[in-house]
Amino acid sequence: MPDIPHPIAPQLQAAPRPLGLELRVHGVHGASPERLLDDPRTVRVTGDATAAVFRRTADADAEAHPERYAGRPVVEAYCWSRLTSGNGSRALWLLLLPFMVVNLAHWARPAVPDGLPQPRAVRTYGLLVRIIALSLTLLLIAAACEVALDLLAWQCAGSHPCTRSRPWLHFAEPGRWWGQPGRRLALAALVPAALTGLLWFLSNRTWSAYESQTPPADHENGTAAPGAPALGRPGFWYGRRIVARLRAAHTAAGLLTVAAAVAVPVARRDAAAGTAVLESAGWALEALLVAGAAAVAWVVCRRGRTEARADHRLDRAATTLLPGAALALLTAVLVYACWSRPGWTSSGRLPGDFAFGLLMLGQGCCIVALAAVARSLYRRAPDPATALRGLGGPAVAVLACALGGVMSGGVAGRFADWLGDEAPAEPPVLLAWQAAVLPPVLLALACLAVLHAARAARTRRRIAAGVAAEYPGSVPDGDRSRRIAGARTAAALTDSAPRFAAALSGITLVLGAGALAGAWLTGQVPGEAAHGAHPLLEAAARAAQDAGSWLVGLGFLLFVTWGRRAYRDPAARRTVGVLWDVGTFWPRAAHPFAPPCYAERAVPDLTWRMTAWTGRTGGRLVISGHSQGSVLAAAAVWQLPPHVRHRVALLTYGSPLRRLYGRWFPAYFGSGPLLSLHRDVDCWRNLWRATDPIGGPVVPEAGPAVDRGPLPDPVAYGRTEQQPLPAPVLGHSDYQDDPAFAAERDALLARLSGPRPLPDDRCGADGAPPGAAPAAASGTGAGAGLPAPRLSRERAEPGDPPGTAG
Repeated sequence: MPDIPHPIAPQLQAAPRPLGLELRVHGVHGASPERLLDDPRTVRVTGDATAAVFRRTADADAEAHPERYAGRPVVEAYCWSRLTSGNGSRALWLLLLPFMVVNLAHWARPAVPDGLPQPRAVRTYGLLVRIIALSLTLLLIAAACEVALDLLAWQCAGSHPCTRSRPWLHFAEPGRWWGQPGRRLALAALVPAALTGLLWFLSNRTWSAYESQTPPADHENGTAAPGAPALGRPGFWYGRRIVARLRAAHTAAGLLTVAAAVAVPVARRDAAAGTAVLESAGWALEALLVAGAAAVAWVVCRRGRTEARADHRLDRAATTLLPGAALALLTAVLVYACWSRPGWTSSGRLPGDFAFGLLMLGQGCCIVALAAVARSLYRRAPDPATALRGLGGPAVAVLACALGGVMSGGVAGRFADWLGDEAPAEPPVLLAWQAAVLPPVLLALACLAVLHAARAARTRRRIAAGVAAEYPGSVPDGDRSRRIAGARTAAALTDSAPRFAAALSGITLVLGAGALAGAWLTGQVPGEAAHGAHPLLEAAARAAQDAGSWLVGLGFLLFVTWGRRAYRDPAARRTVGVLWDVGTFWPRAAHPFAPPCYAERAVPDLTWRMTAWTGRTGGRLVISGHSQGSVLAAAAVWQLPPHVRHRVALLTYGSPLRRLYGRWFPAYFGSGPLLSLHRDVDCWRNLWRATDPIGGPVVPEAGPAVDRGPLPDPVAYGRTEQQPLPAPVLGHSDYQDDPAFAAERDALLARLSGPRPLPDDRCGADGAPPGAAPAAASGTGAGAGLPAPRLSRERAEPGDPPGTAG
């Protein structure tokens, strides 16, 4: 399309267009620079071994020779996959899976209505999620205490048959110095204490590499404008303070849990023995444990995230004194437990069943309260596109608690099996009831899957009847039509995910409550509790118990095998990294031990690159993102200063911005925020296919014409002169090979070369048909000579404003 002269700038018609740059951002599973740039010769422009920007070697000096790039852009690639699948230590992140899931629940809250801020409801929602997250830390450490203190130190080491078959336990036999139960408990307590230290170490290490990334000074010095989208706030991708504070609280909670597991049985023995000095010491230590628990609760509940500005401060009292005091108290408890108590022997289970039940009850109450708050928020601004009508966050929290319970029960059950028949007792009864819940949950999901499969088969037949008509001049082929229709039907199954999540979370919550009631009321495992009942009920209970134990054991073995393979094999680690690509996009707002948020490194990287390059060259920039890369690209554009944002266009393809993120995270990617992003960005186009299970349109149907699609897939129905061989169904891949990609990218660059568009004349909103390149005016790049971003410096900050994210 020929250039149309701009009426207000005729004197600029002869000026050359400024240099154009396409910055590509890959999606999940990563991609090499060579593949992204389609060239085996690449060079790193900026960045490190973890995340960097690459160019073709021939384009390394493009800024010095802009005349070479008339009519085509320079192409760069930002590779961030090593943020989630780098070295072998990433395999340890599998241990943190429940923490990652509960952190997602924080971000899955319903949107707050425009003009009707609800800071109290939002803060309450965030507070409840943080409490649930804290309970998961307590559950993990309690499970480690169950294995090390109860099964090993209390039950096995207190039994001659168990120690006789294990030479490495001879030193703890009854009658030896370490044979006293208190001393055995003190020694075994080092295992869960070391686990707590490992969690602290992993969190602190990733905190220094991820949350502490410095934003551009021009942006981080400001504060959020009223009504600004959340992802555009200066402090959104700078979670340094909240992670440090929560890390201290969770570390202290873990150490206090270990101290309580040792102190309670020892203090009970001293109270029963009537030893005045030791009894008084036990009471004093228990009082200090209660005080420590209150301090942890106060730190967790006191404040949430600060997003209105980049908060550099750290709560030194909480981050230093709280873990230190908890460690000192644990040391005092261990010394107290090692005091000589002649004649004391261990028998039965260590008192702990009640603790597991109390944790499960607290989680259930918090989830119910969370659902009430979420439903209240949703009713104020109902959006049919929101997953589960606003209950997506509570559903995710249920799944996090279920994962934590299954992992805890699996560890304890497999360790008890490893001890064999020599151990005189078994794990807590509640863990057996939790395992018995698994078979009915899986059976219900299987029935739901069968129903969806039958519906999908009918949909496939209906679609196949009209596929050939979409390709004029093609000869109908039944097999070809069915394959194409099958790809479209399979892609549409993504939209059924909320139903599966609702069924899974609802059934899990109800059966979990039943398991807790059964364990407390009977004190027996399901098979024994149903003894004497109707034969069918007794058989069902015993079958559920046995099948559940087998499933938990199988899951535990698969989990360990998966982790070992990911540790040793980089290819397997990249596969596991897909899980982190999807689950760790969000900052650690609820759980500090969750895998780190890679976006807190990637978004500042992209923001710095776009700000620096446009400021130095005055050129035009298109940031193009595929799949998860489109989410990073949108988040980075939101963070750009206004004068830079108007030099940048956004091209997304295979994007889950609305289809997945908009449904599950409506407060941040719902219809309102995405329309706001379109208003903030002068040019935005999105490509999608009906065969893509991930990507889709990004703005509501009544919104501006940002979306182009569905693109033909395959590009040809049968053999043609242009496609003499059968064209593949691409689905979610190879968007850059589609002719629409280059056409839309070039149209965006042409649009950016003209004067800044008026608010009602943005890319995609001018009424042009899909795929038509909008007219552009020639002219020099506005914004040439803009200052490059400055390095921000740490400084004192005023007090926090009211929390905007709980």
